Amino acid sequence: MTISGLLGRKIGMTTYYREDGSTQAVTAIEVGPCVITQVKTKARDGYEAVQIGFGKAKNLSKPEAGHLERSGGRFMHLQEYKVKDLGEFEVGKTLKVDVFQAGEIVRVTGRSRGMGFQGGVKRHNFHGGPKTHGQSDRQRAPGSIGSTTSPGHVWKGTKMASHMGNAQVTIRSLEIVKTDPEKNILLISGAVPGSANGIVSIEKLGRMKKKPIVQKKDDRKPGQAKTAGGGAAAARPAAAAAKPKK
Repeated sequence: MTISGLLGRKIGMTTYYREDGSTQAVTAIEVGPCVITQVKTKARDGYEAVQIGFGKAKNLSKPEAGHLERSGGRFMHLQEYKVKDLGEFEVGKTLKVDVFQAGEIVRVTGRSRGMGFQGGVKRHNFHGGPKTHGQSDRQRAPGSIGSTTSPGHVWKGTKMASHMGNAQVTIRSLEIVKTDPEKNILLISGAVPGSANGIVSIEKLGRMKKKPIVQKKDDRKPGQAKTAGGGAAAARPAAAAAKPKK
């Protein structure tokens, strides 16, 4: 399947045990099933893409319900993804986790957890003011935010206390560790933005994980030195007798 990505629901993090006994922190994502709701062509829309739907919706407006009527479902989330060959896709077709394979590198986009209104210490990692010389209430204060007469105002972009989180975040270069076609579950290395049950978008980056570099076995025998050409040359005996002087 040549579609570039799918929508999924974040389940949570767990530990994956490899065959050699090593462990790795992974995020479990329930990918799909996603249904194609619209196929966009270059002649009609100016570009080629596929729109998919994910998650059941309770209430839809009449225009939304009419748009999804051909696909035969009522979906809460819609997303477009690029494709290479539109001939493989048609409205109503179901896409599952078998679109991905282990070893692929992907990027995951989600909405980070909202943390409400936070101060400068937590939001921008400020160290706070001194705890001595009578400043008993300045431990978490932001400090100065500008001069008086010149410029006479606070510069735009100044780091201050404000709302934190609840923003779109994308993490790149994550590896697909394992796919489970029966349960539609994808295991991705590392952490993924968002809380449990959050909707995420998984997109392929068009490359596979690099194979580990296997070092050649050193076949030199004890007492041999490595030459410039890479071969093994017999080393001189440590107790070699010196040539007699004439």
